[in-house]
Amino acid sequence: MSEETHPSTHPPLPPTTEDDRVSWLRLLRSRRVGVATFYRLLAEHGSAQAALAALPGVASAAGIDKYATCPEGVVLAEMRAARMAGAQMICVTDPLYPAALRDIPDPPPILWAMGEIGALARPKIAMVGARNASSLGTRMARALASDLSKDGYVITSGLARGVDTAAHTASLEGGTIAVMAGGVDVMYPAENTQLAQDILRSGLRLSEMPMGTVPQARHFPRRNRIISGLAGAVVVVEAAAKSGSLITARNALDQGREVLAVPGHPFDARAAGCNMLIRDGARLVRSAADVIEALPETAPSQEALALEAIPLAPPQQRTLGETADLHSRILNRLGPSPLAEDQLIRDLAAPARAVAPALIDLELDGRIRRQAGGLLSLAD
Repeated sequence: MSEETHPSTHPPLPPTTEDDRVSWLRLLRSRRVGVATFYRLLAEHGSAQAALAALPGVASAAGIDKYATCPEGVVLAEMRAARMAGAQMICVTDPLYPAALRDIPDPPPILWAMGEIGALARPKIAMVGARNASSLGTRMARALASDLSKDGYVITSGLARGVDTAAHTASLEGGTIAVMAGGVDVMYPAENTQLAQDILRSGLRLSEMPMGTVPQARHFPRRNRIISGLAGAVVVVEAAAKSGSLITARNALDQGREVLAVPGHPFDARAAGCNMLIRDGARLVRSAADVIEALPETAPSQEALALEAIPLAPPQQRTLGETADLHSRILNRLGPSPLAEDQLIRDLAAPARAVAPALIDLELDGRIRRQAGGLLSLAD
């Protein structure tokens, strides 16, 4: 899409009424509107209502015929489903929105939350690892999560099998946050249904996806950036050389978070990713004390002071047409054979600061794959 834009000189208005929240949700759920586009449209048009009115014209100018924004009935149904499930909508401008998550490059504009909302105001440490974790790995995850929870930290993870399950279970009493790849009301995997219910007693289930969404493979990288974005540090307990846990670790590094890893036996494939992280500079973890030592020296209670509403993150300045053109150029340069990211940037003759967000968009959309060593290829 491409259009002549006249961005407002005022910051986008936060949704203060129910109608505003409906408009935010309609804009975010409209076709071809991702997170970066959402923020750009708000900045260019000043409000979600104005952006919705302008969107069909923007699409038409980009050669997209018969474009329609998300119908109001669709988001009203989503909001009804949320009320029935006991989920709360938290927008990026709300005081309840986690300050740490708001600071990442692509914060979710809207989150659905179920459970103890107060968990968002407490200091958080992420724990991730293998779904097929070894007995030793699950024991380590339980020990770390239990000790960190007793020290006042909320454990964030993804409610998956293996390490995630062990971490959530061990930190139930102190409160834990499960970031879900599907809707906050959809239990996945089904075997963790009871755990998901137990989390609500003192913790939280969180998702950016529409209510009722069944998770698909492309949703998990998006989920992972939230797990790391919420936390001050990410601890990887067990991870293969190519795994979702390493995506989370890479997100954490990009977001300025501390990355720590539990070492494993060189012959155990489930430890290969952790050993690689340690080789490349991640802190080695033997106990909860190692994790706490790596964190900034800030008392846990002080994090609540950071939960003030701040303006939206500055939007990218590219038009929709320029973004689509950059995506197309990246996809045309890539193939099934891996290509180094720095080589791709040189081939495109584009600034790294412009290419990096586009690569994240394409990776989250499942159109490209990022491999070890900074290599990129088209997704299968």
